[in-house]
Amino acid sequence: MYDIIKLLFDICLFKKGPQDMPYSVWLLRLLLVIYISIRVLMLSIHFDWLNVLLQTIVEIILVAGFFWTLLYLSRKPGRFYQVISAVLGTDALISFFSLPGLATMETGQGGLLVFLIMLGLIGWHWAVTGHIIRNALEQSLSFSLGLAFLYLLGSYQVMALLFPEVAGVQ
Repeated sequence: MYDIIKLLFDICLFKKGPQDMPYSVWLLRLLLVIYISIRVLMLSIHFDWLNVLLQTIVEIILVAGFFWTLLYLSRKPGRFYQVISAVLGTDALISFFSLPGLATMETGQGGLLVFLIMLGLIGWHWAVTGHIIRNALEQSLSFSLGLAFLYLLGSYQVMALLFPEVAGVQ
C-alpha cells in the first residue's frame, strides 16, 4: 500500500503518470472505496447523509463517464483502469489534504489564508487532472489543461443543476 501512496504522490508532483499505475481491477476497487470515504467525509461536513450518498454516486458516474468517453474517442480504452485509478487516487489524496481547510471554513473561522490555501488546492487538482489527461492521451499540456478545465467546470455545473445547495442556491 505504501508503494501505491508514493506513486499517487509522484503523480501529484508530476513525476509519474497514469501509465505507471498497475493495471488492476482490485486496485481500482480499493481506490474507489478510499475515494468514496474521503468524499463522504468532505460532504458530510455540510450535507445530510442522503445528499452525501447521492452526490457521491453522481460524482463517480461523472468521473468514470468522462474518462471512459475521452479514452474511447481517442482510441485508447485499454488505459481506462490505469487512468481512472490515477484520477480517483490523486483526487482522494488532494481532497484528504483539503479536509482541515473545509472544516475550518465551515465553522466560519477560515479567513483569507485558509481561502488561499483552498484555492491553491483547487489549482493543484486542476493541474494534476491535466497532467493525467496529457499522459493518457499523449497530447500537449495546454490541450490537456483545457480538457481538465472543461471537465471540472462541467462536473460542477452538473452537480449544481442536480443539487442546487452545492451552488449555494436555496
